[in-house]
Amino acid sequence: MNPRISMDPQICHGKPVIRGTRVLVSTLLGALAGGDLMEHIEEDYKVTRADIAAALEFAKDASEYQISSYEAVA
Repeated sequence: MNPRISMDPQICHGKPVIRGTRVLVSTLLGALAGGDLMEHIEEDYKVTRADIAAALEFAKDASEYQISSYEAVA
């Protein structure tokens, strides 16, 4: 886990947020997906470029998560 990301059941129902804030990782990802510029996201949500990069890294890691090994398919 990235040290900039926090998941605490007492903050935003345990959803991943930027540490020390209540800014959801999903909010930042949604803004990026919607075409917002990094500069605007930094201003709008009071986060840093490093925070945005951490959110992207978190999403990358989550998308690679695997609960079981691949099985050969014939």
